[in-house]
Amino acid sequence: MTTGREHDQLYAWSLHELQALAVSVDPAVIEVIRRNQPTSKLGDKEAVIIEVGRELFGTHKLRTDSYARALGILGKTNLVDVVSLMADYAGVCATLTAFNQQMPPGFKQFLPLPFTPPGDFHPDSRNRLPLLPPAPYNPAVLYARPMTPEGTGPGQIRRHGGGLKSLQASVARRDIDLAILVSARERDSQYDWAMNELEAGKDGLEPSVIAAVWDRKPTEGLTEKDASLIEFGRELFSKHVVATTTYARVVKVFGERDLVDLVAVMGQHASEATMLAAFDQHLPAGQAHR
Repeated sequence: MTTGREHDQLYAWSLHELQALAVSVDPAVIEVIRRNQPTSKLGDKEAVIIEVGRELFGTHKLRTDSYARALGILGKTNLVDVVSLMADYAGVCATLTAFNQQMPPGFKQFLPLPFTPPGDFHPDSRNRLPLLPPAPYNPAVLYARPMTPEGTGPGQIRRHGGGLKSLQASVARRDIDLAILVSARERDSQYDWAMNELEAGKDGLEPSVIAAVWDRKPTEGLTEKDASLIEFGRELFSKHVVATTTYARVVKVFGERDLVDLVAVMGQHASEATMLAAFDQHLPAGQAHR
């Protein structure tokens, strides 16, 4: 819930609020997260989880004293698992936001948002992608309890993609590198950036485009492909909402299938950036900072 709140993600928040109430999470804790209130009146575990999430997603780093407190309260294994869960949901939030997933019919939206959600979504899937036929019946999940209503949610959105191999066969490697660098820059992930900048250059991503991403320069003068992807990533990660015009622009260039797969790549790197920030991953010895 902390991750959903920090990403202004209405779908993730609202469905998990219902689940949290079902497993007896104290409503007072939920309100602290929802309203961005101080954690001083909460128990140590609840408070430290919320504070770690707020700091990680708000500043893209975790202070030494914050880490020490979380480690002392949760222990190493639990802290790694909590951050890993937050990291996974950072990627989920990216998918939901990119494709403007709205609440299913009959579900209420419980999260105060700093923006009005865009209105470009299909009435059946409640997101920017058309509703797909139900997935084939799988008896292995007969007794599983799905978290998301049929036809909505991150799993349904990902079904529109072809996967990484499809993406690599469809778009240039430098385009995938650009998506990675935009994610790394918007998450202020020095490690992720450094590990991918050199390879991006080798794959043909021009120094002027790399500089535009790093320096957060205006995208005028770049190709439509590069400009639309950069603007899309900036809105996705910094504003937590992708405007209708921005989405239309980037989907016109890449198409729905490849855009779904590009967002999966961006979401994965947003997830990894969360882990790297939480545990203060430094660059390898001798590796220069940007």
